Amino acid sequence: MATQPFWKTKALEEMSPAEWESLCDGCGKCCLSKLEDEDSGEIYWTSVACRLFDAGTCRCADYANRLARVPDCVGLTPQNVRTISWLPSTCGYRLVAEGHDLYWWHPLVSGSAETVHEAGVSMRGRVSASESELAEPEDYFDYVLDEEP
Repeated sequence: MATQPFWKTKALEEMSPAEWESLCDGCGKCCLSKLEDEDSGEIYWTSVACRLFDAGTCRCADYANRLARVPDCVGLTPQNVRTISWLPSTCGYRLVAEGHDLYWWHPLVSGSAETVHEAGVSMRGRVSASESELAEPEDYFDYVLDEEP
């Protein structure tokens, strides 16, 4: 009998650090700036990336120190992925937390880190600006996307 993959058999809290980290599909969507309507709570996605985001690799340029270097960076945990409303609908952490399986293009399923890019799910080639390039907070409104990327 074939064994089930860990994300189908373990609760998020039971995963090893390596298993937890491997749930990241490398899409880069969580590294985009998002705007929230204070009245409705609606989230608006932008094509502005964190200053540490490497748009070529869709990875953080300083992942180990990101929380210290970027004050509003959110470190994902088994507890908070269940409550963060802006996690993308395709996010591996969100999917597993909600009891869904990973998509075919997720590196854990496909065996390749490139399939997330080949499937057009990642932000590779889709970032318009870095937050370090914007002079004023109002500038973010110039980069609002029509829908979740």
